[in-house]
Amino acid sequence: KLAVDILMTLTLLFLMGYQLWGESAHEWAGAFMLVLFIAHHVLNGAWYKSMFRGKYTGVRILTSAMDLVLFAVMICLTASGIIMSRHVFAFLPISGGMGAARLIHMTACYWGFILMSFHLGLHWGMMLARFRQMFGMDRSSGIRRMVLRIAGVLTAGYGLYVFVTRNLATYMFLRTQFVFLDYSESPISFYIDYLSMLGLFIWIAYYLSVILLKLGRRSIIPETHEK
Repeated sequence: KLAVDILMTLTLLFLMGYQLWGESAHEWAGAFMLVLFIAHHVLNGAWYKSMFRGKYTGVRILTSAMDLVLFAVMICLTASGIIMSRHVFAFLPISGGMGAARLIHMTACYWGFILMSFHLGLHWGMMLARFRQMFGMDRSSGIRRMVLRIAGVLTAGYGLYVFVTRNLATYMFLRTQFVFLDYSESPISFYIDYLSMLGLFIWIAYYLSVILLKLGRRSIIPETHEK
């Protein structure tokens, strides 16, 4: 599961750099993402079985809602990508719908990026626990926690700056029908920016889940009355 999640994250970042790698590479990476997406859902099939079981806490409601919306966005990305395909799925007898598919793909790719980042953030605590277990890392180090928190805040701050300056909200809400792609941009600067935005939404989702968990725990603590 962890390997598939890491591969999906790396493929997502690769796909966002369409102008850096070209159309053919973008399509093949998109097809690979589809395979990973299917594998991810197969490996997490227990989630579907447990959807109508147990109590829905604030975190569970948020996580389930995000997962369902992300699933819908991925379906839109896949369908629109197949319609526009000139390489991987060019053999399919599809005609027409290119204009609508392009707009859907443009909007869905940015929503997909943000929702996948948010999805990672909601599961960040579990992923950190796995990494600590795998590498024998000590959680009790106060200095390490402080350094990581400062790094998280700085990353999120720069990610917010990039989100605004790169006009992602404009593309997400279709305020324009065209995306500005800088073909001369350095891959290093591009991926620093996108990793920062990834970090921003992981940071938001992680701390939102922490807050909801704390609120949920308080709500189940019985009230005490002084005698």
